[in-house]
Amino acid sequence: MHLEISAADLAFRDEVRAFLDEKLTEDMREASRLNSGVFAEFEISQRWYKVLYEKGWIAPSWPVEFGGTGWTPMQRYIYDTEAAQVGTPSLYIMGLSLVGPVLMQYGTQAQKAYYLPRILSGRDVWCQGYSEPGSGSDLASLQTKAVRQGDDYLVNGSKIWTTGAQHADRIFCLVRTGEGEKRQEGISFLLIDMDSPGITIKPIITLAGDHEVNQVFFDDVRVPLANRLGPENDGWTVAKYLLEFERGGSAYGAMVAGSLAKLRDITAAEPARGGRLRDDPAFARKVAAAEIKQRAAEYTEHRIIADIVQRGRPGPASSIMKVLGSETNQWITELMVEAVQYHGAVYQPEARVPGNNVEPVGPEHAVPVVPKFLNFRASSIYGGSNEIQRNIVAKQVLGL
Repeated sequence: MHLEISAADLAFRDEVRAFLDEKLTEDMREASRLNSGVFAEFEISQRWYKVLYEKGWIAPSWPVEFGGTGWTPMQRYIYDTEAAQVGTPSLYIMGLSLVGPVLMQYGTQAQKAYYLPRILSGRDVWCQGYSEPGSGSDLASLQTKAVRQGDDYLVNGSKIWTTGAQHADRIFCLVRTGEGEKRQEGISFLLIDMDSPGITIKPIITLAGDHEVNQVFFDDVRVPLANRLGPENDGWTVAKYLLEFERGGSAYGAMVAGSLAKLRDITAAEPARGGRLRDDPAFARKVAAAEIKQRAAEYTEHRIIADIVQRGRPGPASSIMKVLGSETNQWITELMVEAVQYHGAVYQPEARVPGNNVEPVGPEHAVPVVPKFLNFRASSIYGGSNEIQRNIVAKQVLGL
């Protein structure tokens, strides 16, 4: 893994900066500043997705033959870092980052030809149907069933904590199609159209006051057998492959870098002892410690990207990034709350809406701080709880 900045990399960095300066509009920047959740406001997110697609930069992790950029690990790092620094809208990319790579690995030629171009262009927005009431980290206990009926499966059950289901065109689901000696047996991986009759979406409002997650109900939903990805009853193999991409890649690294950039902006604006908070020695030490953790996350991300380049997949080491990235983000948001102090206690959700004309109570940078802090309490749970990730690292990385 080579991390030196070459002349070509410096030229690429200049190109990225010029592109961001030209294409990132003020309303997009505002949406990023006010965003308290994992993803940006949907309309803003889709606009930025289209900008990247038209530039040819939407899928840096995909192979070139499927529409990827062909970037080196260093170029991916440069883009992610620059984007995080200026605050690009966070995208709904479960299609790009999760089901896309799985389709490349396990999809039939017909499935690849149909789904991959639609994912790349943003025509299809995807959500993930894994967790169920009572089946979160113990995912193998899932009970949503799919029973064969002619050329279709008949799906019944529910999924919960389904991020972005209210916007999604399709959902990839784990369903039980059989039984076996182990609970992991008898599970299949289905691709389901969200417009299918029998699907009901009910919103779940988070502690932060955001509508990002949902519960999705399936009542005799017909899914063609052709929409199964991989062999019947072997969906657990497909699911494990997908989870490597959910826990690894660049998502957490860019997220941590973006959070740290916002923390620096807050400390530069907040007053303290006649100066600015960034000049306070006690708080500066905390920020320095956060920067060290961010740098550790950054280099862990580099190793995982190198694995993807060499092997085409992140591997079990992606669990390290999941733990490190989520916990570092949580700590940085705690520092943000400490920095804005009592201004963070004001509940003003209307001031977090892009384009609002509300005069905030306190400085504008304090508006999303506590909601973001609350939102990120879940980051050590979703995508596989960090306790489970530590077990994976112990067994599959360290060989303990």
